[in-house]
Amino acid sequence: MKRFIGDPEQWNTLISGLPNTHILQTWEWGAFKAKYGWQSFPFIWEDSVSSINVNLNVQAAAMILKRIIPIKGFSSRSSILYIPKGPLMDWDNRKLRERVLDDLESFAKEQESIFIKMDPELLMGTGIPGTSDCQDSITGLEAKKELDKRHWTFSKEQIQFRNTVMIDLTQSDDLIRSKFKQKTRYNINLAIRKGISVRRGTIDDLPLLYRMYAETSNRDGFIIRDENYYLQVWNSFMTKPSSRNSPFAVPLIAEFEGKPVAAVFVFCFSTKAYYLYGMSGENHREKMPNYLLQWEAIKLAKEFGCTEYDLWGAPDEFNENDPLWGVFRFKVGLGGTVIRSLGAWDNPSKPLLYKIYTRILPGILELMRSRGRSRIKRDLGN
Repeated sequence: MKRFIGDPEQWNTLISGLPNTHILQTWEWGAFKAKYGWQSFPFIWEDSVSSINVNLNVQAAAMILKRIIPIKGFSSRSSILYIPKGPLMDWDNRKLRERVLDDLESFAKEQESIFIKMDPELLMGTGIPGTSDCQDSITGLEAKKELDKRHWTFSKEQIQFRNTVMIDLTQSDDLIRSKFKQKTRYNINLAIRKGISVRRGTIDDLPLLYRMYAETSNRDGFIIRDENYYLQVWNSFMTKPSSRNSPFAVPLIAEFEGKPVAAVFVFCFSTKAYYLYGMSGENHREKMPNYLLQWEAIKLAKEFGCTEYDLWGAPDEFNENDPLWGVFRFKVGLGGTVIRSLGAWDNPSKPLLYKIYTRILPGILELMRSRGRSRIKRDLGN
């Protein structure tokens, strides 16, 4: 495990070639989180490919985020570590897997952290469990067994979505569209007939997009952060990419008679596009702008050379009582494959403090949600 010394472009180029690379492991994401109290530690693992150990080959990488716990009653030196969508490596390589996990556990102890959390893009299977399309991953099952043996625990705090829906962009537009549900194709055509148009957004559109996002949050019952957070993250990734491996984002805005009615943000890194944020206003929802937006997002991602489009989020448990079920049905209608991943796992370095932390965390989160609901209503002028 070696601290990476270099610049953003070198780091992004390096991780773009590793298995299951992800935009949340980019230099830019670490730099953005630094504005909100996180310190980033970019690490690499190398293998010597020469007898004199001069030519090194990177086998794995992890952008580790560290945050001091600002909670009364915790030691001023207590912290937590988090590897969003990492570490990046070939999880089928047992020796490498053991080496990386050994080093991560040691680093957490060196940093005097309460625990280290990771949620890598480690495939556990495809398809919905219990259906004919369901397939499990042997590598994922073996890795999970090793984590159990090492006393990692499935986290009660799942930061990112555990499951998602992925669209293969290597196919032609006609073939991709042919895999849409009939209702999805109908609603795309309906949006066009009803006069919905789609344009690319600019920096000047960001305040408008936040307000629409707040409206969506208030209507659908999920909590979002303050306006400045989203303006900063969107602005950070909307800068023109300096190289092929620079992450970037493009907002697509659906309009009716020149007025915005819905929008999506398409983020891109390496060969993958991500649907990280979606929003819609109260008016003209019956004209189905969100369907047309996703079709335009797919075509945009292909234009940028992406081979996969991650629709970002599916239920943890695939049943109709899940709050995400309606959104999930919309995403499945786009013809993608259900991807089941490992989810977030914690390794406690200080078991007693970890037990206390996980007990008080639900109360803290509920307080934050309550404040978030009040803030959203203020932002909307309610």
